[in-house]
Amino acid sequence: MKQQYIVGIDLGTSNTVVAYAAPGEQQVQLFEIEQLVGAGEVAARPLLPSVRFHPAAGELSPGDLQLPWPAAEKSGSVGGQGEDTENAGAGAELALTGRFALELGAQVPGRLVTSAKSWLSHASVDRMAAILPWGAEEGVARVSPVAASASYLAHVRAAWGHRFAQAPLEQQQVILTVPASFDEGARALTLEAARQAGLPRLRLLEEPQAAFYDWLFRHRQTLDAELAGTRLLMVCDIGGGTTDLTLIQVTFKDGEPELTRIGVGDHLMLGGDNMDLALAHLVESRLPESGGKKLSAARFSQLTARCRAAKEQLLAPGAPESVLLTLLGGGARLIGGARSIELHRDEVLNMIVDGFMPRVAADQPVLQRRSGLVEFGLPYPADAGITRHVAAFLRRHREAARRALGEQGERLEPPAAQPAGNEQALPGEQRLPVPDSVLFNGGVFRAEALSERLQATLADWRGAPLRLLHNENPDVAVARGAVAYALVRQGHGQRIGGGSARSYFLVLEDGSKQRQGICILPRGSEEGHEIRLPERTFSLRLGQPVRFYLASSVADTAYQPGQIASLDNEDFVRLPPIATVVQPQAGSSQREVRVELITGITEVGSLELHCVSIDNPARRWLLEFQLRGDGEATTASSEVLPPRFADAVKSIENIFGGRSQAVDSKEVRRLRGHLEHLLGKRDDWEMPLLRALFDALLQRARRRRRSPEHERLWLNLAGYCLRPGFGDAIDDWRIEQLSALLSQGIQYVNESQNWSEWWTLWRRAAGGLPAETQELLLAELVPPLQSEAGKARNRPPAPISGSHDDMLRLVASLERLPVERKIEVGDWLLERLSRASEKPLGWWALGRIGARQPFYGSTHQVVAAADACRWLEGLLAVDWKKLEPAAFAATQLARLTGDRSRDLPDEVREEVVARLTAIGASSHWIEQLRTVVELDKADERRAFGESLPAGLRLVNDGCRTPQTPAAATAGS
Repeated sequence: MKQQYIVGIDLGTSNTVVAYAAPGEQQVQLFEIEQLVGAGEVAARPLLPSVRFHPAAGELSPGDLQLPWPAAEKSGSVGGQGEDTENAGAGAELALTGRFALELGAQVPGRLVTSAKSWLSHASVDRMAAILPWGAEEGVARVSPVAASASYLAHVRAAWGHRFAQAPLEQQQVILTVPASFDEGARALTLEAARQAGLPRLRLLEEPQAAFYDWLFRHRQTLDAELAGTRLLMVCDIGGGTTDLTLIQVTFKDGEPELTRIGVGDHLMLGGDNMDLALAHLVESRLPESGGKKLSAARFSQLTARCRAAKEQLLAPGAPESVLLTLLGGGARLIGGARSIELHRDEVLNMIVDGFMPRVAADQPVLQRRSGLVEFGLPYPADAGITRHVAAFLRRHREAARRALGEQGERLEPPAAQPAGNEQALPGEQRLPVPDSVLFNGGVFRAEALSERLQATLADWRGAPLRLLHNENPDVAVARGAVAYALVRQGHGQRIGGGSARSYFLVLEDGSKQRQGICILPRGSEEGHEIRLPERTFSLRLGQPVRFYLASSVADTAYQPGQIASLDNEDFVRLPPIATVVQPQAGSSQREVRVELITGITEVGSLELHCVSIDNPARRWLLEFQLRGDGEATTASSEVLPPRFADAVKSIENIFGGRSQAVDSKEVRRLRGHLEHLLGKRDDWEMPLLRALFDALLQRARRRRRSPEHERLWLNLAGYCLRPGFGDAIDDWRIEQLSALLSQGIQYVNESQNWSEWWTLWRRAAGGLPAETQELLLAELVPPLQSEAGKARNRPPAPISGSHDDMLRLVASLERLPVERKIEVGDWLLERLSRASEKPLGWWALGRIGARQPFYGSTHQVVAAADACRWLEGLLAVDWKKLEPAAFAATQLARLTGDRSRDLPDEVREEVVARLTAIGASSHWIEQLRTVVELDKADERRAFGESLPAGLRLVNDGCRTPQTPAAATAGS
């Protein structure tokens, strides 16, 4: 085999860095990346800013954008970025990356894509949809987080190919780093970004390990002496978007150190970006003539970029006492409207150091506010105190740390004098076991004040100083360490053991209130080794989707394969579903196959799970994570059903079965009451029962047309049992089956009640309907709604007057419609309401269409704040005492989310608060306009249009929008 370069790529939130070793050599070198640093100016730099700038048409000339590599290598975009055309917005091919893009983004608001890496781990939005720059104005090209990440890698690939033309990057040994806290979904999306960039084969490595590999490789000749006094090491990697924590145990065998990773932290979206935002909020409050008004999302983005540059300047060695930060005006007032603020070094230090590295006691818990900071669509932790999160991490891994330290903890007496804020230090015998050595990495630690504060806080907790391992260049250590890792695998250094950082569990559906899971891969499992669960077998139906739901935990609890664990505490994180379709063999009539599960950590470093036939082990099916569109999912389903469920199915069979005798209409109408007699009150039916009933109805869907009563009853029960269209393990498959009925329509077109039940069925299932199906429904609904009842032309008999309200409820429930379509519907509806030609229900529909926080849709499909303000003007013109739906609609339109791209101006919200107060509205409605809160049960029912299934809870933490089925969780 041709010898390969070893290439390490640190795809960072703020910067992308590349290092390499030439074939046969052990010297790690930094690859300086050629990029635009000015208009028409190209230079090689060690850091490629992980940003994209989307210029307006004619803003830059082709000569300003010329790069050294041929146009054929650009793949349709400046800088060599290959685009995933399916997910890139129109005009995104004009984007440029690098230093020049960063500078342009600080000057021109709303056109800079940043923090794509943070979006990869944000499972409550569609990470494959073109949503960035978040909050950009209409006409600005957008790309998906995956496509943005791919563009940075494609730039690296093109730059490498220009310098090493005879050694294309895709043919080299490439190691790509990811946060240790990335779950399997974010890792899979990172691999997808690499594939889009033309790098289909690479290995993943966790960033804290990479940083430590860099240190190990640089000290490999004297490693035994360097680590002689170390038993437990913590790597603290704080970059632009994440705080990543890892514990490594150090032992010695025959005088040689052995290294084992014993703990990693959960995903923590906390880093340099948060510091930039904090400064931007400070500066925004000081802007002259602001009158307390917030900047637009685009202008705030520009301000944040300026604050980032000011922060780096003021925290650097030899920094000036202050810098002047200028925010340009907009439009014709570009220069005349410029505003300047002076930032002083001392105030920046105080805000950043005391705000993000507070000197706290080791037992101080993470602050649990009701919501965290939400900017640019990203939900940041409620507590910005990194030191409190570090303490929580050490508490979680307390037992493993004690074992590593070789005692029952570090039984040191507390220091004689406690530092300020540390009056509650624990007694020596209870003190948290704190590592004796620490390695800091990440761009945040370029500021010595931050590293000094964290080191001092750790020393307070330990009661003695820690050893700080010197990291000569935190910006490039991860890329260098990725190369060092590959060299170590070739036998040139000390390897870190420990295997999988997580334990993985298959979520069990045993009907108990307590969620349980079976361990399918214990923490510490080494890559390349398969783990079988021979005692657990599954019977899979052939030709239909098979889905498994997983959870993971980084806790140091020792689990064995097959062990049952409770999943109810916060240690367990739900993962995206994994699925496949098990196809029958050609010519076989077999309908089911018995399988067992085999799991393992691949050489790439990701979880892999197979179903293997028990009868024929040569037949196996790979289960893959389902990531497009739906993000994470959980299930509330169960196989345990009420004792008389079989009788209920017989009752359904009596009405809709193939062999049932003709039944009169009274008997059909009595079925609902009979089911309640057998199964209990309908409102108490939980998700497992509802879905089992739907499956029974679906199997008999063909017989729904026997009579108008049959059709009406089937539509009513099917919709009720499938609501809200998500929340159970195979709801998306159920939706697929149901959608096949859309083209069939209803049989009894002259029955208004049948039309009403038809539209209600689709409203109830709307949360599971893909965007394409929702647009088809809208096309059916608009003509009859916009015309007088019964006068639609060239159509079958119209869904006549009796179903007008149901059609309107359905339109309002289609949250996956494009924003422009929502605006069209909302404007039409407002015009009808202003002429009093629409019923009061129209106000509720307007509030649902323009809601700041969708019920299940992605936040990038929320109607713009300007349009919501227009609609509010109409709402404010009516008497809310007489029209309570108008008051509720105003609450939904003005609800606070914390995301300035969606939130209305403060003065508008306060006007709504004043009106609500004047009519004595619910205090919870007013609270929604002043703080970021979840809907209570009553408002949740009001927003959805009816109650949700018992046991289904929608998760909503600021920007964390319920998805299909991302936000459904079991438990009340």
